[in-house]
Amino acid sequence: MERKIEVFFEKWQKDLIRKPLILYGPKQVGKTFTVLNFAKKEYKNTVYFNTENNLELIDLFSREKNTEKIILNLSLLSGETILKEDTLIVLDNLDNLEIVKSLKLFGSERSKYHIIAITSRKERLNEFKGEELQFKGMNEMDFEEYCWAKDEKALSSLIRESFTKHKVCPFHKVALDLFHEYLITGGLPEVVQSELDGKSPYEIDAIKQKIIDIYKKEISLNKTLIDIPRGIEVLDSIPSQLRKDNKKFQYGCMGTGKRAKEYESAINYLVTNQLVYRSYKIKNVKSPLSSCREKDSFKLYLPDDGLLFTMLHLNLKQFATDEKIKETLYENHIAKTLVEAGYSLYYYQSEGKAEVNFVIQNRMGQIIPIEIATKSMSKAKSLSVFIKKFITQQAYRITENNFSTKKEVRYIPVYAVFCLNDQKI
Repeated sequence: MERKIEVFFEKWQKDLIRKPLILYGPKQVGKTFTVLNFAKKEYKNTVYFNTENNLELIDLFSREKNTEKIILNLSLLSGETILKEDTLIVLDNLDNLEIVKSLKLFGSERSKYHIIAITSRKERLNEFKGEELQFKGMNEMDFEEYCWAKDEKALSSLIRESFTKHKVCPFHKVALDLFHEYLITGGLPEVVQSELDGKSPYEIDAIKQKIIDIYKKEISLNKTLIDIPRGIEVLDSIPSQLRKDNKKFQYGCMGTGKRAKEYESAINYLVTNQLVYRSYKIKNVKSPLSSCREKDSFKLYLPDDGLLFTMLHLNLKQFATDEKIKETLYENHIAKTLVEAGYSLYYYQSEGKAEVNFVIQNRMGQIIPIEIATKSMSKAKSLSVFIKKFITQQAYRITENNFSTKKEVRYIPVYAVFCLNDQKI
């Protein structure tokens, strides 16, 4: 399956001041598969090492500080000749600081050896960081990549064209139906592939449940998280929290007497490692938006719509007939798409309880409100009041309808949210 990150890999490969690359992101988003697939197309050979509990490899990087000797030993360990410029060295499941220190040697020397290290432990990046390395995040497939996988590349191009040129999409119903498939399936490559292979909904659901269990295992095996059960408790509570009319995260939903302080470190761990995404409440709007956030008032979202569908224990009939369920998935989709486009998330709520679902700030400092407006979730007044009160230049309503512009607000179909990135807005 084609992934957007391959364009980044191509630029990295040709970069004259290329440094070892650390690719990070949650498990199961396709990091290793995509790197190995890219290597197969672009390099003469690939040398792959799983660093997890690989004592021989860790010992090598710990004792050897000469890059040429490291390469020689890696060749011996792998049984492969490592060629400058023509071999890709892949170090999977990176979690060892000694290996990172050695990678920095290659970066400081501007070595001609090509190295990609892969990790799902984003909280370790503060220990790993350094100018000798390059970092890149990767997430699950977005709706555009899902279109590509479904052999609908022309449709995704039409959606982008409609967004850019402010015109209606000629295949709106087709795009909306395909988007609903994406909400149910999600963007995790193994799940998407199982759908392409014609697996039954029950088989697909079992695969998603397996991935949920992998995430919980990732939490349970973590050495830095003090209270592992609370991390899993928070993850399990998110679907029911999102089904509420007031989607603010409430500790009481996890049981009587639960307190914020008890869960703070668990939530921070989940957010840092992209297992959940957080949106802070704001009652005032000024730049930077981070100065307006209310630390104790926030919503939590899941990074994959398909996992949310499974954790809500939904079936196709419920999705088709229950507007509230559909809107819950829409809101989660918008949240995770904006985060993965690089935005920090906020939502606006006034004293009178008027709410704008999302408020973001782009790289030029512009503050942009984004509101969901569907059959049973129309908040036109909230957005209008926000625009007048804070004098914003851009505003979006996400709907099930086609592209349009009314007064100062652009109406965007929910399937086109992937177009909302800094390059476009």
